[in-house]
Amino acid sequence: MPKGIVAVVGSPNVGKSTIFNRMIGERHAIVDDEAGITRDRLYGTCQWLGKTFSIIDTGGVEIKNAPFQTQIRAQAQIAIDEADVIVFVTDAKLGVTADDRVVAKMLYKVNKPVILAVNKIDEGSLIAEAQEFYSIGLGEPIVVSGAHGIGIGDLLNKIVESLPDTEEDIIDEDTITFCMVGRPNVGKSSLVNAILNENRVIVSDISGTTRDSIDTPFKKDGKNYVVIDTAGLKKRGKIYESIDKYSAIRALKAIERSEIVLLVIDGKAGILDQDKHVIQYATDLHKAIIIVVNKWDIVDKQTNTMSDFTRLIREEYKFLDYAPICYVSALKKNRIDTIFETLEMVHLVYYTRVQTSILNQVMQDAQMMNLAPHFNGGRIKILYASQVSTAPPTFVLFVNNPEFMHFSYQRYLENRLRETFNFDGTPIKIICRQKRGKL
Repeated sequence: MPKGIVAVVGSPNVGKSTIFNRMIGERHAIVDDEAGITRDRLYGTCQWLGKTFSIIDTGGVEIKNAPFQTQIRAQAQIAIDEADVIVFVTDAKLGVTADDRVVAKMLYKVNKPVILAVNKIDEGSLIAEAQEFYSIGLGEPIVVSGAHGIGIGDLLNKIVESLPDTEEDIIDEDTITFCMVGRPNVGKSSLVNAILNENRVIVSDISGTTRDSIDTPFKKDGKNYVVIDTAGLKKRGKIYESIDKYSAIRALKAIERSEIVLLVIDGKAGILDQDKHVIQYATDLHKAIIIVVNKWDIVDKQTNTMSDFTRLIREEYKFLDYAPICYVSALKKNRIDTIFETLEMVHLVYYTRVQTSILNQVMQDAQMMNLAPHFNGGRIKILYASQVSTAPPTFVLFVNNPEFMHFSYQRYLENRLRETFNFDGTPIKIICRQKRGKL
């Protein structure tokens, strides 16, 4: 599980996204020579020296009134506020610019580690140019080349060294730990209050009024729960309240520390693109997920309103076809018990263990019923299967060659597991490994 958040900040076109891609090991951020390409904040996970942490890529901050600059500066500030470590990227070929000074001014106020990375050191002669960046006043610069991978290891070493020491969370399987995520003003805080049956969280019609991550242990019907309210923005102001599309960052820590994530949707407003942005991080971390449609009391209903809305959710969230759906009203406290029933069911499933003999029988039957397609020069053959962990249920398939596994066949196997066992609400991880020895 990721421990710590690293924000990559800097002025436009200094190579932030290139360095971000290098650290997460894939081409996730858009990279272009044109300044200002990255406007939305992107996030990924990085593993280095046995530590896993989250990385946030941000848009370029500059002085001039470029398009979206107010929002870009606001979202960069949010990333800085939420991060444990900040990587400030500069451009060796440009030297220290006025835009760099603007970013540095934002970072002088931060009481957390700031690592100065001087990028585009593609030639040995440019290393000496990095000395100029001492004048920024943020410590010794680390010279890197995002394009060629030079110095990225040194940068990652410094990041790991700067991350806060946090003890690994001990998950009590008898306690259900969950959080609410969703775009602003869908009723997350109202729903927390309805679940707790008391006003423990500030509720407002103004988006973004939840400011801190709040862990609240409670007990219901003899069962222990911990609800983690989504961490909010730490600064007030119209700009901060208006950038709804950046709300995902506020949920990162809450999601990481939860077993089950409740995606809250406004039943009256319907499904918006921001809803999908918010839940992506939870799916990346293989968290159990429940979809909660709130404000159902104010939805104009006809005969098939609920079934029609369910069909719409399934169409829009094809990647969450395993997630159960609850329809509730936090304001009226209607159907809140369905959330608890679903939480208990999903939590049980999240920790389900399948007997090895039955698992192997299911895999053998699946292969007999549907022969794997030829892919990458061969046909996958599953020789043995074993469940290696829970939360989420994780299965290792020992095969003749993992390269032969087509994603569609892996999806087919996952569906067979879901048909045979109850895995509602939880993702399933399937890992292919080559069987050693004689096949």
